[in-house]
Amino acid sequence: MAAGDKWTPLAWPGALASEELAERISKCRVLAVGAGGIGCELLKTLVLTGFKDIEVADMDTIETSNLNRQFLFRKRHVGQHKATVAGEAARAFRPDADVSVQAHCVNIIEEFTPATIGKFDLVMNGLDNLRARIHMNRLCLAADVPLIDSGTEGYKGQTSVHLKKTSQCFECQPKPKTKSYPTCTIRNTPDQPIHCVVWAKDLLFQRLFGRVEGATDLDEQPADLDEQPADGGENGAADGAGEESFFLRQTDEDPVAYAERIFARVYTHDIERVLRMDDLWKSGRRKPAPLDAAALLGGADAAWRSEAAAHGAGTPASLACGLRDQHAVWSPEECARVFVESIRRILTERAADVGNMVFDKEDKLACDFITAATNLRAYNYHIPTKPLFETKAMAGRIIHAIATTNAIVSGLMVTEALKILCGARHKCCITALQLRSENLLATMNLWPPNAECIACGQSEASLECDTATFTLGDVLAHVARGPRVAMSREVNVTTADGDGFLYEEGDGLDGEEQAEAAALASKALRDLPGAKGDADGLVLLLQDNKQDLELRVRVAHRSDIDAEEHPGGFILDSAAAEAAVQAKAANGDAGAGPSGAAAESEDEMEVVVAGAEGGGVGRAGGRKRGREDDGAGPSKRPRAPQHEDSDVVLLDD
Repeated sequence: MAAGDKWTPLAWPGALASEELAERISKCRVLAVGAGGIGCELLKTLVLTGFKDIEVADMDTIETSNLNRQFLFRKRHVGQHKATVAGEAARAFRPDADVSVQAHCVNIIEEFTPATIGKFDLVMNGLDNLRARIHMNRLCLAADVPLIDSGTEGYKGQTSVHLKKTSQCFECQPKPKTKSYPTCTIRNTPDQPIHCVVWAKDLLFQRLFGRVEGATDLDEQPADLDEQPADGGENGAADGAGEESFFLRQTDEDPVAYAERIFARVYTHDIERVLRMDDLWKSGRRKPAPLDAAALLGGADAAWRSEAAAHGAGTPASLACGLRDQHAVWSPEECARVFVESIRRILTERAADVGNMVFDKEDKLACDFITAATNLRAYNYHIPTKPLFETKAMAGRIIHAIATTNAIVSGLMVTEALKILCGARHKCCITALQLRSENLLATMNLWPPNAECIACGQSEASLECDTATFTLGDVLAHVARGPRVAMSREVNVTTADGDGFLYEEGDGLDGEEQAEAAALASKALRDLPGAKGDADGLVLLLQDNKQDLELRVRVAHRSDIDAEEHPGGFILDSAAAEAAVQAKAANGDAGAGPSGAAAESEDEMEVVVAGAEGGGVGRAGGRKRGREDDGAGPSKRPRAPQHEDSDVVLLDD
């Protein structure tokens, strides 16, 4: 019997004190995904409520900046895996009870499958990553396991319940497009520009120029990495690289020498330490590259130094370095020069402010420093860099997470879990925590599934494109792995009638198979095996083995697509549905749905053409191988926090 239906109905809320519910709680198998701000509070609440069979998944490690709101962690835990420490700390709340909290320090997108999820009775999300939330939604749908999702944004928060065939899934409603940049965390392994912005603003700028009380993430290094750099240089632990005093300017230390010392620490030696954290790179994640200060800055007599110094006080560092275009992306050399010059000018022109500075996006010198520091870290981690104009805007939209909000939301999540265990799924609701309301909590009933949803509704889409130029690789990049569909990298593609070809992806393919796949991915749609004429009416069947997701794509040849209106050169039918949802949301229509995050804007996604890099295998002429509303609550939709695409960034991981 499906996990969501197996509980014999009990009276709600009358059964809260019953022995029957207590027994169900103790035997319920729960997966908590995320052990950050919400996750810590959730684990604590689950254990204190009586749950005894809990598993928690989170691949991140603990940073000093987490300690002020993730109360399961202590200073001694910095550098350790969150899931492991959180599990141990949660068990301590009930030392006399037989509580099991098993930790999974893994990348859930790479490691979790429908079979993994199928062994649980409930899945509870405390995630800050949209792609991971979509993946968990797909897995819960495939395994028919109830999903309770959550998110917080400063003083705002939301919980939602997703029940297969009963309520909307996490992806049923796309969010309105915004100007924001999705992230809630500073990571040891950044993979987005905003991660670098947060690091530069809230760690490095604050450490060098702001008020600092005690050690920060920059001061402390995990115990197993507190050793000399690989080259045995002078900036190792023995020279204070792991001490708070390292970031202090020494008496009579030249500002330029100080700036170059900081550069070597954060962009060279700290990166070398991270490279020695072998666990971070086992999954094949691309390793960062240390930067060479001497190569980027040149010698003490480099011409740029005297040219920059020739500009008078009050000149922004970027202008002093000859960089006048705020929309231009700086090279590594230019970033290094602005980094050093901005530090020199702050120390010489604003010496009285050092130690008390607060970032202000109207402060041109501070923005120069943030932009240079951000992009240098981006160069470390092979992340796309941003110009001054964009970096300044991103840095101005950072909001810090609030522990009380996380605690309230985790309590709401557990309340919904108890309703499910009582067999009272019809009592489940979406709850929004919001200060700008007469009531702190606004609730509404679950919405029925959206028939147009790519994950749980109809699984056919129409694709208009010029079939003479649009390739199978384009279908994989823009449709299968586009922001609306978001399939994994284990996709099979064939014609719906099975008479054309078979494209496969996955591990274990030999070189010949990879070459065959690359050749197939490069073919225009009209040139695919089985296509007739212009391939008008060709139906492609896309099957994601990892997420147990299937989508039929009906191709329509069209050679007159307006490139200005549709720069991708194609039209996918989901655009009309998204536009309707966005229009309703803008007008305050309750029909816009409750779910919040569902997809990112296409122009915010990095497109990778699968198959062109040898990731799949093509084969001609083959088939895929093996594999009610109770009327309560307000009629209007409460305004939910825009978790991933909002105009703010939450510092909570």
